[in-house]
Amino acid sequence: MAILEIENYSISYDGIKSAVDNVSFSVEKGEIVSIVGESGSGKSTLLHGILGLLPKSAGNRGSLKVFGKEISAIPEKEQRAMRGEKLAIIFQDTGRYMNPISRIGRQFRQYLKVHRDLPPEKMDEMAVELLHRMHLTDAERVLHSYPFELSGGMRQRVGIAMAMALQPELLLADEPTSALDVTIQAQIVRQLMELRNKYGTTIIIVTHNMGVASYMSDRIVVMKDGRVVETAPAEELISNPQDPYTKALLDAIIELDDERLA
Repeated sequence: MAILEIENYSISYDGIKSAVDNVSFSVEKGEIVSIVGESGSGKSTLLHGILGLLPKSAGNRGSLKVFGKEISAIPEKEQRAMRGEKLAIIFQDTGRYMNPISRIGRQFRQYLKVHRDLPPEKMDEMAVELLHRMHLTDAERVLHSYPFELSGGMRQRVGIAMAMALQPELLLADEPTSALDVTIQAQIVRQLMELRNKYGTTIIIVTHNMGVASYMSDRIVVMKDGRVVETAPAEELISNPQDPYTKALLDAIIELDDERLA
């Protein structure tokens, strides 16, 4: 069953430039699909299209179906209910989307309250458990803190915990580990994979990191200048890339013994 179906889909701003140009691919239930490419290739814009959160200046054509429904035909009220409950996103810099004058615990409860009728103490229990999963051991202190009192990496893990709180069917992740050190990146990648393995969550991850993409993905979609230039099962794409751009991305990976580091 396809959770996401994209066919000849384009997004342009002010009718001038196509940020996403005639893209087609689908994502099956329970798959982890990575979208890779350089900055400006249209990856994040495509995620916003899937969320139904394009700015008014953006126009789109083609077909983009989520859970079997054309996203443009879903009423706004239904879209709002869908976000968080069935469809969630982890942003690249989650801290930018937090209220700077509200404690983390209050924001966590507000997020849960939209979709769950639970007493405050139960919400706090859920929050503590999720933060512990994100390896934030002092969860009570984190919940009592304001966003500016946490490091960028801690804020990012709070955002990931919130996105995972409702066990969405489809999780979009826009460079979710880019602000984290290597050790925490590995923990988060394993946690995302566990979410798929335990709950059958479908995950689409945008990343510059081909190592992350190859490790956690079933399939990889390569984008360049708004277009999909190649898509294949992860192992096949890494071992036998067909497009010159894909080969260039793989050649750009720096190993520890790479002479470019000398």
